[in-house]
Amino acid sequence: MQAQVTQWLKEGKVDIFIAYKNFDGHIIPHCFTSDKLDEVKDLQSGREYYALEKVATKIAAAYPDLKIGLLLARKCNQQALNVLYVWNQLDPEKIEILDDSNDSMPEIKAEEMPFKEQMGLPKTMIPEDLAELNQAELFFRWTYEFSKCIKCYGCRNICPVCFCKECSLEHKELVGPGKLPPEVPIFHLVRATHMAGRCIDCGLCEEVCPASIPLRLLYRKVSGIVSDLFAYETGESLDQSPFSVLGDKVVLEPKPILE
Repeated sequence: MQAQVTQWLKEGKVDIFIAYKNFDGHIIPHCFTSDKLDEVKDLQSGREYYALEKVATKIAAAYPDLKIGLLLARKCNQQALNVLYVWNQLDPEKIEILDDSNDSMPEIKAEEMPFKEQMGLPKTMIPEDLAELNQAELFFRWTYEFSKCIKCYGCRNICPVCFCKECSLEHKELVGPGKLPPEVPIFHLVRATHMAGRCIDCGLCEEVCPASIPLRLLYRKVSGIVSDLFAYETGESLDQSPFSVLGDKVVLEPKPILE
């Protein structure tokens, strides 16, 4: 892998290569360049809690002509790239992929509910348990989960497919600035709406959440609605745009953002 990256940088196939580097024992994202080829020996593989696609998106927005190499550490990374391609956030002609991925995906966490006995609700927060709840019980359970939020924005910041220039989670008419904890459930419902048709189920949001909110279950629900209504499978193909004619439903084509 290090030899391949070195060759790409020497030949000019890519201007930078985004992967991981061991920095004083910490594995962090790093941009490898041709003027510092000696750093490539420190290039690391493996799944870390960073979205390299998000780094690539920010760099491409600032330098749209740059040829970017990218390490794929998990299968869902390719899905994220497909989402970014169809939303015109990245140009597939300017992206070179080095695939080091595997099929490993984090398991959905089974979060315990401390007041189970009082409310008579399931102890764990997993799909099988939620299927047994009625609407009132679901509303109560999710309200409890959202109430744990400390508004750290970790879920948004880690998400590889969050790319809006102006974030609705900071809009004063939707989510009041400076309010801690955020008004329940507005913060998470706004984000869940934006995840419909974008979420690739990578699980990073849930992994970084300091309050252990089962965000992956929430986004799986909205993704399931999109799939049922529009037969759209997020990130599976570049041929299917999230805004196109799908069956008898017609919506607008997206406008390029990197212009």
